[in-house]
Amino acid sequence: MKILLVEDEPGLRNSISQFLEKEGNVIETAEDFLRGSEKADIYDYDCVVVDITLPGGNGLDIIRQLKKAKSKAGIVIISAKNSLDDKITGLDIGADDYLPKPFHLPELNARIKSVVRRISFGGENEILHGCIRVFPAKKKVTVHSKEIALTKKEYDLLLFLIGNRDRILTKEAIAEHLWGDSVDTADSFDFIYTHIKNLRKKIVDAGGEDYLRTVYGTGYKFAGEA
Repeated sequence: MKILLVEDEPGLRNSISQFLEKEGNVIETAEDFLRGSEKADIYDYDCVVVDITLPGGNGLDIIRQLKKAKSKAGIVIISAKNSLDDKITGLDIGADDYLPKPFHLPELNARIKSVVRRISFGGENEILHGCIRVFPAKKKVTVHSKEIALTKKEYDLLLFLIGNRDRILTKEAIAEHLWGDSVDTADSFDFIYTHIKNLRKKIVDAGGEDYLRTVYGTGYKFAGEA
């Protein structure tokens, strides 16, 4: 998953970022309202984790910004302001969950996964696309009930494609989702082709249908029976 963390306290920001990265996520951080607002405006995320009280502004306004832009990102509020009014306001304007500080990092991780699963895949513990079955909790993928071995990037790519089935995805969008805004420095996106080719081969070699479609000059889409 690609996650934006907007948190001004350096120690907590680093702890959360390191923990979520170890869980296999792409993490981008912002230390204040302005940077968080800019990133939320420019990039797409699976989930945005945002504090309410930030230097330069209020995290609730970032949530309003995301909702106005019709972002598909899940939103989890983390805040030391453990008041009922804050929680109600945050949820009313579109946040998906609220976790008061202090909290355990595994709990935050579980909340994020639950929110993203609920938004992207209707809360299913298993994701089915034709002959492909994905088990997110185990990061396991089967084709016709036979498990296939995917690299982390191939697994993340597959989830991104299924979550955007029948939508044309540019190479830039795929690269940004898998590598974060650091991909802005890339000279080309030719490396995307390698991941697409390897994922396609593993699915087909396991007897699966080739759901990947190349849209020449634009990018790719994941088609077929869902």
